[in-house]
Amino acid sequence: MEQQLTHLTPKGEVTMVDVGAKPATTRKALAEAYVQLAPNTLKLLQTAALPKGDALACARLGGIMAAKETSRLIPLCHNIALSFVDVRFSIEEESSRIRIETEARATGPTGVEMEAIVAAQMAAAVIYDMCKAVQRDIVISSVRLLHKSGGKSGTFNAQGYTPC
Repeated sequence: MEQQLTHLTPKGEVTMVDVGAKPATTRKALAEAYVQLAPNTLKLLQTAALPKGDALACARLGGIMAAKETSRLIPLCHNIALSFVDVRFSIEEESSRIRIETEARATGPTGVEMEAIVAAQMAAAVIYDMCKAVQRDIVISSVRLLHKSGGKSGTFNAQGYTPC
């Protein structure tokens, strides 16, 4: 069965999907991103000794704010009344990187995958901004959707992801 692109009309024109007739269901999405830092930069971040201050606190707020603005950033994305957004960090000292995990939830006719992904990307960008005074070659990588649930298509779990 051939998949149809939902953002194209039969004539191939870009369009916003009409979700007005879709039932509201509880939606949840998790996404992740990684930020690779030099060991010294990671130590400064962990002790809130960076010149700009507490990078993780700023990144958490930046990620939450970005999730709320997703429809303004992604051209055909619907404006969603989010019920919850969270940004969590795991410091991986051995590899000198930070794992960012974001979560978005809403009850509505369309999913929250883009909100979770945008939150992860923005949290990573804020960490870069907060650390760039001491390191310029920071690498942001592996942004991906980990999990989505709700809606007609059901549940998706990325390869290697195990729900808690």
